[in-house]
Formats: sequence, structure tokens, C-alpha cells
Amino acid sequence: MSEAAFPVKPARTRHPRLGYLMASAAAVLWGINGGVSKTILATGLSSERLAQVRSLGAALGLVAILAVTAPGRLRLTRRELPYLVAFGMGGLAFVQFFYFLAIHRLAIGIALLVEYLAPLLVALWARFVQKTHVRRRIWVALALALTGLGLIVNLFGGGETLSTAGILFALGGALAYALYVLLAEHVVGDRDPVSLLAWGFLFASVFWAVVVPWWTFPAGKLTADAGLGGNLASHHLPVWALAVWMVALGTIAPFFLLVSALRHVSATTAGIVAMLEPVVGALVGWLWLRESLDAVQLLGAAIVLAAIGLAQTAR
Repeated sequence: MSEAAFPVKPARTRHPRLGYLMASAAAVLWGINGGVSKTILATGLSSERLAQVRSLGAALGLVAILAVTAPGRLRLTRRELPYLVAFGMGGLAFVQFFYFLAIHRLAIGIALLVEYLAPLLVALWARFVQKTHVRRRIWVALALALTGLGLIVNLFGGGETLSTAGILFALGGALAYALYVLLAEHVVGDRDPVSLLAWGFLFASVFWAVVVPWWTFPAGKLTADAGLGGNLASHHLPVWALAVWMVALGTIAPFFLLVSALRHVSATTAGIVAMLEPVVGALVGWLWLRESLDAVQLLGAAIVLAAIGLAQTAR
């Protein structure tokens, strides 16, 4: 795709601070959702099925909101159809698909670190394809953020043989993430975030329905009770309640916040701010799931936060 492939849109009032706040809130909700999703997966529901529930639940929720409040926003034009299909199947669905393939072969932290190469890919696209000037501090912020993430997941501890296939799948997830952010940044100027996500998740749901047909879905697993584990081991919730949390606060809300943030900050900056996710995930793992969090990981979290602060100065 070239810059000319996207239509020219009228100027829009931008509020960078609001964009940073939205992207940060999205990252926090995603970080918390990691613990929720891990609890659901521990019940035996597969990663593919969980992604299927997540996509369809988000699509139905967003379409219902629009059907009641603004049904006209659901209109779809022939010109934007290819972008929305690519956004849903190539972005939303494949981010999950490649990530799940990667975590079967790699530690989750390493897979997440590789996937968060996406902001660097977005910056490279902006600089060398769109010929957009990328300020030097953005490159410094990216380098700091990736270094901090490496410390959080103990990437520099050594001793672990990495799966080549797992790395390739994680890189595929990074490409899909970059595609998702770039398409959202361009399409969001012509379509509101809610309808954009509604169509995106709808097309993602079509993809998952083909990969894992609904008529083979293990419905009984949704009615089972799930122990929350860790410091909440004495508490139980039905899997369907956790799934509702995952759809509403782990999917609809953060995706809406991130896409809305792209009205106010660039895709590169939003991607850097979203790197708060593994920081929050590490804290959730420590406070909830009793996962270790040592001094090196805390240093990594501080470096990521410093990188985000630096990125916020590049307006």
C-alpha cells in the first residue's frame, strides 16, 4: 500500500493529552485482561475458542450499541469495504491468531516482546514508505521501550533455546499489530471508532467461524466454575462471567480507547504508549497470580514508563 491509496481527509482538531490518556487506559485494561484470560484458559478452553468468543462477543456488543443509538453508522460503502476486511481479518483476527501460535512455542513474555516490535514497524513505515518525518526522540523512545520490555520478561537472562517457528509466529503477530494500527489510523478519519470496531470484529468473527466452526464449540465449558488462582484462589466465578469481563472491559473498551486515541496522536506514539500493557500485566501477575517480580523487572518497568514519557514530548 502507498500513501496515495488512502483518501485525503479534512483537518481535525487534535488533543494530544486526551490521546495519551486514552491509549494509556487501553493498555491498563489489556494488562488486567491478561490475568482474566489466563484464568479462563486454565479451565481447558482453547486459545482459538477464546479468541472466537472474544471476537463475536465484541462484534455483537458494538453492533447492538449502534443499532440502538445510531443505526445509520452501520452503513457500509463499497470503497471502504476492503479496508474494513483487512482491518478485521488481517489486523484484529491475525494479531490473536499469530500470538496464540507463538505462545504455544515460546514463553508468553518473549512472545509479547517480539509482538511489541510493531511500533518500530509503524515508525519504519512512516519514515520510509509514507516519507513522514519521525522525530529523533521517537527512535530513542522505541529503543528504551524495547530494552525495558526485555528486562521485564528476563530476555537477557540467557539459557533458553528459542523456537524458530515461535519467533516467526510472534513476528507475524507484530506485522498484524502494525497493520491494525496503520489501518485504524487512516480509516478512523472517515468512520467513528465504534462502527469501525463493530465491522472489524464482525469480519474477525467470520474468520474464526471458518477456522473453528461454531457447531463444534464446547458450550459446557462456559458454565463451569473457574478458580481465580493466586491470591484469589479461594474465590470462584463461572467462566461465562469472566468471558463477559473479557469482552466488555478487556476488548470493547480498550480497543475503542486506542482507536479513539488515533484521532489525537500518531500511530507511532499510540503504539509506544500501549507498551504499558506488559508493565501492567507483570504487576497483575505479581499482585494476583503470585508471579515473581524482581528488581530487574521493576527497572524494566521504569524504563518503559520513561520511554512513554519521552514519546509524549514528541508532538
